[in-house]
Amino acid sequence: MSNYSVGIRLHDVRPGTIEERVAEAHAQGFKCAHIALSKLIDDYSTADAALTPGFAMYLKKLFAASDLDIAVLGCYLNLAIPDKEAYRKTVERYVAHLRFAALLGCGVVGTETGAPNVDYHYEEACKSEDALKIFIEGVRPVVEAAEKSGVILAIEPVARHIVYTPERARKVLDEIASPNLQIIFDPVNLLDEANCRDHKAVIKNAIDVLGPDIAIVHVKDFDLKDGKLVSMAAGLGVMDYSDIVDFIVREKPYIQCTLEDTKPDNAVAARLFFEGGARR
Repeated sequence: MSNYSVGIRLHDVRPGTIEERVAEAHAQGFKCAHIALSKLIDDYSTADAALTPGFAMYLKKLFAASDLDIAVLGCYLNLAIPDKEAYRKTVERYVAHLRFAALLGCGVVGTETGAPNVDYHYEEACKSEDALKIFIEGVRPVVEAAEKSGVILAIEPVARHIVYTPERARKVLDEIASPNLQIIFDPVNLLDEANCRDHKAVIKNAIDVLGPDIAIVHVKDFDLKDGKLVSMAAGLGVMDYSDIVDFIVREKPYIQCTLEDTKPDNAVAARLFFEGGARR
């Protein structure tokens, strides 16, 4: 039996109410979940003002009744947005999520690292040092809120965002220098058409550079189709997981690993594949 906990993004479970999705995740054998409130609930508010202690207690009991931990509370908003009012509201949203996570008993609020534009699209400027400085200053007050809430803010490096390499992520961690800023490690998100054929080297480097600060692992697979990198459920592509599994078994006992890009009809197979050590 593996010594890591395998979960799922709850919005990838068969559509239904949040109660139905939690029950379905349990029925499919998952131990934890990544939740994004706006993607799960549309019949009542999930705005900042709705994230009350009572709402948190309801969700906490709901998940506990199905023996599911809440691994990550997602808040994937752009902290490098150049619009000052939009940035202010974004920080408020993060602070509300951090406070809510603490009430939920969820240790991690997760985010990506944005782009220096209003509509969050990739541009070459994402790779600039200026963009990195903007993100570092943008994330700083959110990390301060994480410290006050006793929750980890975990950033997720992505090839098409500002923090697009492990080395850029290390710069952010070292500059902020807070134990409440850590990493969501999604190996596929570090890949693109240029480096995916060397994905084992990319993964090994990421573990070397970021390993001590990895708090959560995202699990999906990839393949090249018509020259484009396409992500998919674990076990369906060409990903070699051996170094990832060896690392988490050795260095990250009982870490929470949440599946991505699954569908209701392949989620169990992806879970079994990864729980079995992801050996083909």
